[in-house]
Amino acid sequence: MEEGTRVIPLDSSTFEEAIRRSQEACDALSEADDGLKREVLSHAGNRWSLGVVHALGTAGPLRHAEIGRRLDGVTQRMLTRTLRQLERDGLITRHDYEQVPPRVEYALTDLGRGLLVGMMPLWTWILDNAEAFRAARAHFDRKAV
Repeated sequence: MEEGTRVIPLDSSTFEEAIRRSQEACDALSEADDGLKREVLSHAGNRWSLGVVHALGTAGPLRHAEIGRRLDGVTQRMLTRTLRQLERDGLITRHDYEQVPPRVEYALTDLGRGLLVGMMPLWTWILDNAEAFRAARAHFDRKAV
């Protein structure tokens, strides 16, 4: 796919084809796959998960505290929980150097790199449409008053 090519085209004939293909993919999921899809997609909508994936993708392997410093507002507990979920799903690895004092680093796996690359079109779409979002919110807020 060329850079800048839309994943889901906006014109109606190709949009309907994309929707049909999306429905076929959903219909092909087993019950177990459907649950897995929802759980893994929760990472894509989770600010801390995406923050960790982004930090590890742009900075390489990092220690717990280094990741925490890059995620403004994350608590130690939430960061630990997020790291465990990402590790469980195979998106990151945890390497314990078994040293004193303890030294543990986290890094992206190939799956994690795939999530980061897969999210880029969504982030680009958000940036490309930021003004439209702001205008829609302003219009909504004016009507609500």
